[in-house]
Amino acid sequence: MKAVRTINKEVAGTMRVGVIAVMLMLSLLIGVAGVAAQDAPRRLSLDEAIHLGLDNSKALNASAMNVQYADAKASEINAGRLPSVKFSGSYTRLSDIEPFEITVPIPGLTPNTFVLSPTILNNYTYRASIAAPIFTGFKLENSVAAADLAVEAAQADLTKDRTEVVYAVKSAYWGLYKANEVKKVVDENVALMEAHLKDAQNLVDQGLLATNDLLKIEVQLSNTKLLQIDANNAVRVAQVNLNNLLGLPLPTQTEITTEIRHDPRTFGGWSSLVDTAVGQRADLQAMELRVKAGEASVSAARGAWWPQISAFGDYLSARPNPRVVPAQDIYKDTWDFGIQVSLDVWNWGIAAHQTAQAEAQLAQAKDAQGSLRDAVALEVTQNYLALQQAKEKIGVARQTIDQAEENSRITSDKFKEGLALTTDVLDADVALLQAKTNYTQSLVDYELAEGRLEKSLGEEAR
Repeated sequence: MKAVRTINKEVAGTMRVGVIAVMLMLSLLIGVAGVAAQDAPRRLSLDEAIHLGLDNSKALNASAMNVQYADAKASEINAGRLPSVKFSGSYTRLSDIEPFEITVPIPGLTPNTFVLSPTILNNYTYRASIAAPIFTGFKLENSVAAADLAVEAAQADLTKDRTEVVYAVKSAYWGLYKANEVKKVVDENVALMEAHLKDAQNLVDQGLLATNDLLKIEVQLSNTKLLQIDANNAVRVAQVNLNNLLGLPLPTQTEITTEIRHDPRTFGGWSSLVDTAVGQRADLQAMELRVKAGEASVSAARGAWWPQISAFGDYLSARPNPRVVPAQDIYKDTWDFGIQVSLDVWNWGIAAHQTAQAEAQLAQAKDAQGSLRDAVALEVTQNYLALQQAKEKIGVARQTIDQAEENSRITSDKFKEGLALTTDVLDADVALLQAKTNYTQSLVDYELAEGRLEKSLGEEAR
């Protein structure tokens, strides 16, 4: 029996060790999977980045809340045109007072005392009231119209803000693309310089190249590695900028998947583009709506010059009912209905001052509308010219790369044969690096220039 118990203990101990080992392995696997998932880059296409930016934009959400506020305000003003019903109730406890009595003297008899108004200490009142405007000098109608126009203007502002967010995301996305491409070019240049350094070392070993020339290449390689450090940092900064716009954690490793495909869009002449922008820009539409709202506000302010007519009615249930004489300590129901007409004959010019304020605000809105039209025309023209400039730069930059690559190849071959100086090789490498960088810059500049022009036309960037 002791042997059996000993064996059972050994088996149980072995099982516990096995279970613990399995749990440790699972924990390790889960931890490794979590780290791998955390370190995995977030792959994003341009469309995905735009949708993510729109969903997480705090500025866009604030603009949407402004639309809700304007809509609720319009509903509040519109409710003023409808009948309103109120209900109220009250209880009042009176102090002890003598009832109102009169004594009638009767000749030869004891005077008779009559209570005309008894003292009722507990008073209960329930009232239901209805009121409805009949004519307000068109004040309510114009106030409602102004509020509705304000809602439409807020919606136009939301459209404009959406366009701004789309362009900002696109700009940050292509900024990261440019940083990545520049980093690739610099990395290629570092590899090229290292190859030159190796060739130069072979030439020095053979006595075909001076040590000073080798040092020149080493210095140039060090300078290029400094550029490599800057390029790596530029990628990280561009990632942080994009993550911030998309609402992602700033340390997220973002990997963009959309490549620039140079497919120039055909635009009309700048004068026709200005007309297009004036017709479809959301901010211009919003300003036009605010001008119309200002005109409605002026008409509403002038409504104070007209008579104000309203209807009212009350249903009163009280104990005692003050309308019933003599007062009785029981509930009595009464009602009334009427029409009220009022006209401000003299109020020290309040209506005139309110009208003057509305007219001044309308004049400001019209001036702002004119200034915005001028700004739009200037913006479209500048963006159109910038697009033409970016388009021309792409062709020149592409040709420069071809020339720089050929020059680098020929110079490198001559250097290996001892027919070219070290400075010639270094100059050729620098020229190739600059040419590739300029080409990448010109591609990104064109994409952003096209996006700016589309935005200035009131379109969402493609």
